[in-house]
Amino acid sequence: MFLCRLPWRRSSATCKLRQSGHFLPRERCQMLSIKGISTTVGQEQQASMQEQQVLEDLEVPLARRETETLFQEQPETGNQYLEDTLLRSYLKTHLPPKVLEEVHQDLERFGNRLLTKIQPLGWECELNPPVFRQYDAWGRRVDHIHTCSAWRRMKEISAEEGLIAEAYERRYSNWSRLYQAVKLYLFSSSSGGFSCPLAMTDGAAKVIESLGIPGSLKNAFSRLTSRDPEKFWTSGQWMTERRGGSDVANGTETVAREQPDGTYRLYGFKWFTSAADSDVTLTLARIADAEGQCTQGSRGLSLFFLRVRDEEGKLNSIQVQRLKDKLGTRQMATAELWLQGARAELISAEGRGVAAISNMLNITRIHNVISAVASMRRMISLSRDYARKRVAFGKLLKDHPLHMQTIARMEVQVRGAFLLLMEIVRLLGLAETNLASEQDQLLLRLLIPVAKLYTGKQASAVAVEAMESFGGQGYMEDTGLPVMLRDTLVLSIWEGTTNILSLDVLRSLTKSQGQVMAAFLSTVQKKLELASGTEELAPGVQRTREAIGSLQEFMAAAGSEQALTMELAARDFSYSLARIYTGALLMEHAARPDASSTDVCAALRWCNQELCPVAVESGRGSYRGGAALQDSALVFGSSRL
Repeated sequence: MFLCRLPWRRSSATCKLRQSGHFLPRERCQMLSIKGISTTVGQEQQASMQEQQVLEDLEVPLARRETETLFQEQPETGNQYLEDTLLRSYLKTHLPPKVLEEVHQDLERFGNRLLTKIQPLGWECELNPPVFRQYDAWGRRVDHIHTCSAWRRMKEISAEEGLIAEAYERRYSNWSRLYQAVKLYLFSSSSGGFSCPLAMTDGAAKVIESLGIPGSLKNAFSRLTSRDPEKFWTSGQWMTERRGGSDVANGTETVAREQPDGTYRLYGFKWFTSAADSDVTLTLARIADAEGQCTQGSRGLSLFFLRVRDEEGKLNSIQVQRLKDKLGTRQMATAELWLQGARAELISAEGRGVAAISNMLNITRIHNVISAVASMRRMISLSRDYARKRVAFGKLLKDHPLHMQTIARMEVQVRGAFLLLMEIVRLLGLAETNLASEQDQLLLRLLIPVAKLYTGKQASAVAVEAMESFGGQGYMEDTGLPVMLRDTLVLSIWEGTTNILSLDVLRSLTKSQGQVMAAFLSTVQKKLELASGTEELAPGVQRTREAIGSLQEFMAAAGSEQALTMELAARDFSYSLARIYTGALLMEHAARPDASSTDVCAALRWCNQELCPVAVESGRGSYRGGAALQDSALVFGSSRL
């Protein structure tokens, strides 16, 4: 991208630095004086003034320019809700008028709170990560995880705003889940990492609700979904053990021993426990029989609920070994824990733990999508504002066509991802209020892993590209941009890597005996039929229909091949589903009576990419017999396999 060091001169006058969308904590700065022209930081410069400044600075002696401090105007954003035209147009199109009126007022208020209160707290969480103190001054083991006041305040705000409660109160019937997702989308990039414990809290509440809210869990459910900061609980999700990875069926070693009172004691080592400061958690373990033997595999796993601490604040027979030193999400305490007889309650049928926790995984994967879309929107918003202010090569970045092309390509990606997110939470809302058809439920089962894997990859790519749009400033820690990049990189790993989820997509097809795919194709065709009435969208409709044809041809051919063929094709197949469905969503949105030319442009540009990469790669022989051996040979070369 374009980077040019501008030698600004500072005068002695001071001014307040406006904090809307600001990276750093509130501070005071000096007034700028540009050859006698005074202005304040945050005030948009006229292009001609900036160009003149560059020319005048060229006349300043080199020695003097080299000793002056680099100064560039800081990118800022305003009320995130009011500035997000796609979000507002989507809500206007889909929500009932009365619901829209109430939601609009609350989101505008929430947008202002994010701007003035929550964003500074988020930065404070980054500057003050959790600290682990294993022993007190007298040598007693305390295993205390200290979190900063801003992190604790985020928990209170989450309750006050109903970021979990909104989905379970169902004030707006099937639209409640979508409304919750919108608030989380706005909150995520300002939350200082607190969106992660909220994901697991939402997941835990969903599991308990799916179990019918047993009497023993009524208090927990009430607290997990409370709007009262004094009562609100957050939950963890303790699944990963020493063997690590997504293979919980073979990697779970934790043992549960039944007690005379019907409770259980858990013994084992949890290697990666996010939000270790949470109040409660759900975890998997194997129940030992009278001889101490445990059933192996997924059939031996059961689901347990446990309080992390007792009423006095003491750990529930849990020892903290250490906090994890992570690349990103450093604001949140992630720990290695020893369970040394932790008291727990069995909440699933014995041996049905994986099935019971699947509801939690669906919710946390949706939260993963929310974070991915939110991070892309945030980075692009900052890049866009920077383009209005930054001068390079004699003109503003927004006047460089190549620079704007780059941001526009990112914008198309985030628009598609946003509509895919909204589609999933719309379907989830229908399912939770018993309004979903069988086709809706099949589609939801397919789209959750597809959206999670695809948006995770999108977010990483957009974050890197957006960072580059700031030039060297994008690489500076104190701008906050590297934080966003690091926190984004976890999204393609947490809750299942791209390959793991691609295989999950294949399982959904197999288990439904083709019904999932039929629902997918039928829904896409309906959206294309709607869009075909808009003349400007004709090229996109045609390309998408061609992609569907290619996808069907691939599936017909793959049906007679070995299972290895579909496994090798799994990632490209999932990408094809994501691109085709997202293209249909973009065209559906662009076919609205009040759609803008920008909506049409975004839909057409999305459909100009390769929508069915699995068909292309199949034609190249990427999945044929021998391809797997060739892959291994390329990776390992002449070394021993």
